[in-house]
Amino acid sequence: MNRFISSFVAASLSLAAPGLASATEVTLGNLKIAAPYVRAMVPGAEVGGGYVTITNSGRTDDRLIAASSSRAVKVEVHEMKMDNDVMVMRKLKNGLALPAGKTVQLKPGSYHLMFMDVIDPFKQGETIRAKLTFEKAGSIDVDFPVGSAVASKADNGGEHANAAE
Repeated sequence: MNRFISSFVAASLSLAAPGLASATEVTLGNLKIAAPYVRAMVPGAEVGGGYVTITNSGRTDDRLIAASSSRAVKVEVHEMKMDNDVMVMRKLKNGLALPAGKTVQLKPGSYHLMFMDVIDPFKQGETIRAKLTFEKAGSIDVDFPVGSAVASKADNGGEHANAAE
C-alpha cells in the first residue's frame, strides 16, 4: 500500500511540475545547454520567449547564430536592454557570443529566443522542440518544457515581472 501511495505521489508531482520532470541538459562539443524552458502563451499572443543556459567549456569562442522550430514561422536570438530608461528589444544580427570558459544565460529581460508567428500557442505542460545552431559546434535539437505564462520575480529578479517579455 505504501508503495502505491509513493508511486501515486511521484506521478502527481511529475504532472504538477512538468518543468522539473522534463529538465534537460545536453552537450554539443564543448557546449553544455542546460535548463531550457518557454512560457505558456496568453490568448492572442503570436510570440513566445525561450530561455536556456549555455556553458562553453572549450578554449575557443563560439556563437549561437540561429534557431528554428516547427512551432514558429521563425525563431530569432534577441537582446533586451535599457536605453535611456526605455526597455529596447532587438535581434542580434551576428548571433550571441559564447566566450570560451564562460556561461551565458538567456533569461527574461536579457538575451532570449523569440519564437515569432507561433503556429500553435504554447500550452503549459507541453514540450517545444527547437534546433539551436552554433557557428563552430554545429546544430542540436533541444526540448523546451512549457511553464506558466506568469513570470515570477525569480525569472528576472525584479518587481516588474510579467508574461510579455
